[in-house]
Amino acid sequence: MQNQTDWESLILLYEGLLQVAPTFGARVSHAAAIAEARGAMAGLAAINRIPQDGVKNYQPYWAFKAHLLYQGQEVDEAKAAYQRAIGLTEDPAARNYLVDRFLKLP
Repeated sequence: MQNQTDWESLILLYEGLLQVAPTFGARVSHAAAIAEARGAMAGLAAINRIPQDGVKNYQPYWAFKAHLLYQGQEVDEAKAAYQRAIGLTEDPAARNYLVDRFLKLP
């Protein structure tokens, strides 16, 4: 039997978490669950609601936003977000992954 992720339930769990610990990691994860459950544009709307003053140097935000922008066919914006994420990445393997994704953009 294959496991199925209940993304709507995860959205609710993240909403509860955000009530007690509204960290940027929880906010990005909440947006990811929304994207999985409701599509890239809903996830992008959620990630765009995260306060910008705290994410300018938060790599997971930029990496995930780039992914969503590409899924939404906003290629120029995706390129800029990937470049930001790459510049904020210290781990060589993660950087290589992001560079590979960037180079595959049209």
